[in-house]
Amino acid sequence: MITVVGNLKGGSGKSTVAFNLAVWLAHARVEVVAFDLDPQATLSDVGEVRREENIRPEVAIYRAENDPGTVLKGHQGEVLVDVGASNLWAMRQAINMADRIVIPVGPSQADVWSTQRFLSIIAEALNPDARPEILTFINRADTHYSVRESDEAEEALGSLPGATVLKTRLGQRTMFRRSFSEGLAVFELERQGKAAFEFIRLAKRLYPEAATARTAPGRGHQE
Repeated sequence: MITVVGNLKGGSGKSTVAFNLAVWLAHARVEVVAFDLDPQATLSDVGEVRREENIRPEVAIYRAENDPGTVLKGHQGEVLVDVGASNLWAMRQAINMADRIVIPVGPSQADVWSTQRFLSIIAEALNPDARPEILTFINRADTHYSVRESDEAEEALGSLPGATVLKTRLGQRTMFRRSFSEGLAVFELERQGKAAFEFIRLAKRLYPEAATARTAPGRGHQE
């Protein structure tokens, strides 16, 4: 299955989500490969950190320098694709290859508007016979119960046609930032932490078959 993780708006956390999903699948012994189609190359950078630190399991992350459609066709198992607005041509190519499109959305009206525009781009880019599943969820959600922006943004997402809103949120947590700086997934950094709990709920929703496999419970090991 090809899962595209994308958004038009910068700072949505799509690269963080794609990286953590790739590591989680690798721990579950699922064959997985990730492609970084964003010119900012954030996903590639964190993959390099993981390689330099010899952290296992290894996660294959590639840059698609040429036609993304040609590159994506040759892979079996699970494929994760990180795409951004700075390369709309590659984004449209990936959209047409996708079985599923996952859109992390920040808890603000600006993020909802951006998602609405992204859904329009998806609709325009799709071939008539392409019918990917389109899922949205609130990322970097407010963590204090009295702040209502995340609830309001989730409600607004529900009014957008063409996408299903997941109720599994990821909070605005330091552990997600550490994940990138250390080349480790949040559940490797802190097994019992809130970030790990939230992320694993999302991963199990997206990959229920892999959820039954044994995942590494703690920090990734080094050789």
